Amino acid sequence: MATKTNNSQLNADRPITVAGLINLLIVYIVWGSTYLAIRIAVREGAGFPPFTMALMRVVVAGAILLMLAKLRGRSLRIGRKEFLVLFGSGILLWTGGNGLVTFAEQRSESGLAALIVASVSIWTAIIEALVDRKRPSWLLIASLVVGFVGIGVLTYPVLSSGIEADILSVFILIGATVSWAMGTVLLARNPLPEDFSVQVSSGYQMLSGAVGFIVLVLLTREPLPTPTAEAWLAWGYLVLFGAVLAYTAFVSALRQLPTSIVMTYPYVNPVVAVILGAIILQEEITIWTLAGSALILLGVAGVFRARARRAKD
Repeated sequence: MATKTNNSQLNADRPITVAGLINLLIVYIVWGSTYLAIRIAVREGAGFPPFTMALMRVVVAGAILLMLAKLRGRSLRIGRKEFLVLFGSGILLWTGGNGLVTFAEQRSESGLAALIVASVSIWTAIIEALVDRKRPSWLLIASLVVGFVGIGVLTYPVLSSGIEADILSVFILIGATVSWAMGTVLLARNPLPEDFSVQVSSGYQMLSGAVGFIVLVLLTREPLPTPTAEAWLAWGYLVLFGAVLAYTAFVSALRQLPTSIVMTYPYVNPVVAVILGAIILQEEITIWTLAGSALILLGVAGVFRARARRAKD
């Protein structure tokens, strides 16, 4: 127990460096912009079937991460337990999480997708409470209620439109968020060794997600891709910046800044996504968008606060 407290204190006292802030800025902007890139790659007329695009993305990005790890002298060998954890989390995070977001963004606006996915910590808290069979604190309950009200407010214009394809995309995005939360809990409950390379684990997770995407491509009988130049650029951005650069920057930021500062990214990413969607794709920002996003982020903040209190106890 003393070791954990000391490690936490050391992390909290870690000085803020310019390099750390630059890496965090990369995480803010790049991860926030991936929703825009996905929308550009799979929207009508782009020529990329959603699961095929996602499959190509994780195969190339996963291979690059493993190659970089190998060049740094990291072993690519993993044990049976690590394989099962990485395979399971890869399916949940990439096939279920990212894959469903990609599918939904054929119809859904990128800003809406980012704001719904921002509720992932709310779903994570629910899953943890169910697994632990413990009554959540009143703060956590209130935060969950606020977050769900925010989702309702945010999606009300779409749900009330009566357009089945758009309504379906909302529920697919919620399903993606639940899958993301399940993958997060799986990783948290089955931690990898501390000396395990993040690039190796991320690479294997992506390639595991590729297995799920192959199944989905075959089941849905997606046509061969005929992407436009714009769609190719979006795909390349997702591979090199969204997967490789941003993830490396995230890990570096965790080593260079206090964790409490790095973990502000869930609040910033959806804001970046909404702004970019409005500027580049002329996505409308309504009072429903502003009110819903504020409630969701307030709920997320409450969940983080409740977790911090539980950790202290």
